[in-house]
Amino acid sequence: MQQRCYNTNYSENVAKVVLSRLPHSRLDDSPAICQPVPEEFEMGRFAVITLTDAAANRVHEIMTSREDALGIRVGVKKGGCAGMEYTIELVTEAKAGDDLIEKDGAKVFIAPEAVLFLLGTQMDFEVTTLRTGFVFNNPNQTSACGCGESVELKPASPESLRQMQGTA
Repeated sequence: MQQRCYNTNYSENVAKVVLSRLPHSRLDDSPAICQPVPEEFEMGRFAVITLTDAAANRVHEIMTSREDALGIRVGVKKGGCAGMEYTIELVTEAKAGDDLIEKDGAKVFIAPEAVLFLLGTQMDFEVTTLRTGFVFNNPNQTSACGCGESVELKPASPESLRQMQGTA
């Protein structure tokens, strides 16, 4: 069984969830308590976002168009009239703390500061007569500006996380 270590400043349950997301290299240089991580806390059972087939196909196209591309990174930043904007950038090198979502050869890295705003989001890709691009169906979105370029997001609540995990 896999062992993970945590600092004793955190409660045991919080530590299990947080440490199930951290690479081992982040844990090696500080004194900690180690114990097995229960399966229900492993991230493999709960993805930050899901990709539609169309989104996975488009990400894969982007990856194959550049030899050095590892995937794309999705994040959020402050901006626009509604307060926040989604960001998408090409990834040529993974960053510590990124979450990785993989589907059909497509790789989407999630910036760590965006995780709570993106939990439960479905990423799609659509082509219409007026626009072509990625679309985010986000349960944490409370409103959007008229042009659709910026959104108002709230961090995922503990209640919504329990519902997504099926424990509510």
